[in-house]
Parts: sequence; structure tokens; C-alpha cells
Amino acid sequence: MSDSPTRPGTGPPFRERLLPGPSGWLATVGLGLIAGIALYPLAPTVGVVVGVLAAVGAAVALVVTAPVIEVVDGELRAGRAHVPARLLGEVTAVSDAEAMRAELGPRLDARAYVCLRAWARTGVKAVLRDPADPTPYWLVSTRRPAELVAAVERARAAGPAD
Repeated sequence: MSDSPTRPGTGPPFRERLLPGPSGWLATVGLGLIAGIALYPLAPTVGVVVGVLAAVGAAVALVVTAPVIEVVDGELRAGRAHVPARLLGEVTAVSDAEAMRAELGPRLDARAYVCLRAWARTGVKAVLRDPADPTPYWLVSTRRPAELVAAVERARAAGPAD
């Protein structure tokens, strides 16, 4: 269930926090181990404390900096940016890692808004139809691209946000 209310008729909202996968969490433990092992010969207690603090600090940083991708109240929100669904043109799922790599590489327009997390290897490309905005499109990481496209379509069909 979403943390945010939705307007009647818009269907269930889409909400995803782009947290790392298992390898990302293992990396935080590895960081703590490296920090602890480096200091352990000098002062064993300090090594253990610093190792634990490094792992916990890295985990907290990953959670705090993980963007939320959501469609709620007639808007697509990616991190701190948001755009009304009515201002979006074609919204397409980028459903495999190779296609996402191409969108982020040779096909990328430098003016595009990109909300990317390397551990979410798929995403959505949403073209903007706002003549006042120089941003041609958004490229947003998500592990559930088809669901995000469907949520944007529902929000657009529901009409302008109040």
C-alpha cells in the first residue's frame, strides 16, 4: 500500500523505493569488514567499532539516498522531481539491461532528466510535451517498468491533477 493518498478513479498508485539488491547490502558489510580489519592490528576494539559503524553508516546512506519513484495525485515523481502526467507524451518501458545501457549511452540526450540507480537495470523513458520545459524526456530506473508505464497511463486517463 502507498504512503500517499490517490484520487478516486486513478487506480492503485505506483510506488517503488530504489534500494540496492543483495549485492549492494553485502558491499556495505564488506566495507565494514575492510575498515575493521584495517584498524584491528592497531586497536582491536577500535577496529570492531569502526567496522560496525562503517557498515551501518553505509547502509543508512543507501537508504537515505534511495530515490522514490511514484505515480500519485496525477504526477510522475522520481526523486525530488515531479511532472504532471498530462504533460507526458509517449511513455515506454525499457525492459532489459542492454536497452537501458543504450538509452544511457549513445542515445542519451544531455538535456534529459535521469533518475538512475545502477542496481535497477531496467527503466522507463517518458517524453515531455511541455513547451516551457527544455527537458526532452525523463529516463527513470525501476525494477517494474511495465507497472510504472501502466500507472502513468492511468494517471493521464484520469485527467489533470487538481
